[in-house]
Amino acid sequence: MAPKIRVIQYGLGPIGCAMARHVLERDGLELVGGVDVAPAKVGKDMGEVLGLGRSLGLPVVGKLTEILAHKQVDVVLHTTNSYFEQFKSQILEILQAGLDIVSTSEELSFPWIAHPAPAQEIDKAAKQFGKTVLATGVNPGFLMDTLPLSLTGICQRVDHIEVRREQNASKRRGPFQAKIGSGMTVNEFNTKMAEGHMGHVGLPESVGAIFHRFGKKLVRYEAKVEPVVADRLVKTDHFEVAPGRVIGLRQTAQGFSDQGELVKLVFVAALDWECDQDTVIITGKPDLNVTIKGTHGDLATIAIAVNAVPRVHEAAPGLVTMQDLPIVTMW
Repeated sequence: MAPKIRVIQYGLGPIGCAMARHVLERDGLELVGGVDVAPAKVGKDMGEVLGLGRSLGLPVVGKLTEILAHKQVDVVLHTTNSYFEQFKSQILEILQAGLDIVSTSEELSFPWIAHPAPAQEIDKAAKQFGKTVLATGVNPGFLMDTLPLSLTGICQRVDHIEVRREQNASKRRGPFQAKIGSGMTVNEFNTKMAEGHMGHVGLPESVGAIFHRFGKKLVRYEAKVEPVVADRLVKTDHFEVAPGRVIGLRQTAQGFSDQGELVKLVFVAALDWECDQDTVIITGKPDLNVTIKGTHGDLATIAIAVNAVPRVHEAAPGLVTMQDLPIVTMW
């Protein structure tokens, strides 16, 4: 029987806590610690922070080194932030400690186009310390890049790929509902979007991953974001939104080669949105139209990150993408 892979959960927000709980459910993995900077969590037993109603004998610590001083660790599950300037130092710290990383940081999933310099720095550090870094999730990581690329395996020719992800955000956690602008006025929404750090992160990375796999040069990238506005009172466990206020967003990204548009990604997330499905439309030989119902963003992100742990632990050193690994499956 293979030894268990020893895992630290780095970041104990809603997704991080859910991921740690899933690690506890999985044979072959052992949760050996948790890291978070929140003063309200540091020092508490992880069982309490995870809402288990029992002690795990693992105190939450504020620094990675506090665990490494007395625990053997193999892989870090990293769930802290979407943006490079906020997570890069954390990734480098983990690599310098000699640990593999599976992250949910969207900008790390395929950073070679939007963030080439820090991507090269992380790749160099990973190879220096002999460790592997992967960022994945439901999107980016699967629905808008890995899945359509896999489907092209049964095509003789691909002329165009369109992926539409539409979600009823009423089913998602409170921070996600806030992230899509729920309850804002249209002016507030537009102001926040212009400031950055709101809305879905990862469409440029998914476009880049597809172009890279096809060996195409991305000559132009276009993106836009529009608010989805309530036409009636909408209530969730986290928001009550009056008519005329924002209940979500619609984001569109288009990637062009020198021959025209190759990729179009449409991301819609709104409270009480009736269409709750993912659709991949491939124009080529043959044409394909594949629809998936039931993809839960949070559950899927947790699953794919945890399922990727053995692949990453076995992979060659460096900053890798989902397309660099053998297929990630439930195990």
